[in-house]
Amino acid sequence: NSPTSRKKTPIRVALRLLERLFESKFEKRWLLLKRLFKGLVFAITLGLSSLGLSSLSNAEMQQGLPKVQLETELGNIVIELFPQAAPITVDNFLKYVDDYYYDGTIFHRVISGFMIQGGGYGFDLSIKQTNRAPIVNESNNGLNNVRGTIAMARTSDPDSATSQFFINHKSNPSLNNKKNRPGYAVFGQVIEGIEVIDKIAAVETSRQGYHGNVPVEPVLILKARLLNPDSWTPLPETTNKLDYEAPIPVR
Repeated sequence: NSPTSRKKTPIRVALRLLERLFESKFEKRWLLLKRLFKGLVFAITLGLSSLGLSSLSNAEMQQGLPKVQLETELGNIVIELFPQAAPITVDNFLKYVDDYYYDGTIFHRVISGFMIQGGGYGFDLSIKQTNRAPIVNESNNGLNNVRGTIAMARTSDPDSATSQFFINHKSNPSLNNKKNRPGYAVFGQVIEGIEVIDKIAAVETSRQGYHGNVPVEPVLILKARLLNPDSWTPLPETTNKLDYEAPIPVR
């Protein structure tokens, strides 16, 4: 993906939504109004939000495996990452976290009993551009797609993951690495907030344009933060680029 020429701030997105509101037909205006309201709430919340530290102790946050907190509208999720098993995938995810890339994105694809997917769209379903290279598939690391694990979304090309990720709502062995087929690379596990995953998985969804299983009320990731920065040393950057990211298959 190529980076955007103008930074897409919540205010700019809100102004664009206002333009679309007045250009749209009456039956679409209510949905746009709800998304505009969500975006304004996000802008205010992000500006006033406290540090939002998890219940992990200072000692736990300063040592051991990297731990990332996703602060969402439905509660906080803490994910422990596994750099020894998936070093490239963990590094890629943490670089997006470090860039504040996930702040203001949504869980745009939610399927109860399967997974919740996010990390690539804004609250108005606009694609959030990436400027990092796609990464090599590390699904042969021995980690399986069990309930509460986080893995990378990708296209049919195994080595195409960039920013989008999903959290398994239930165990999905069909997504694991097979002898003759790469799987979806697991790189961490939810250690706090599994009940938040259940809440997100239970929201009402609908089709919106070419997107399926989109929450009717957007579920925002207010911010994503590495709780123990000393646990991570960034790897060198690569330069390849990818035009788009397709969702993972349902089964």
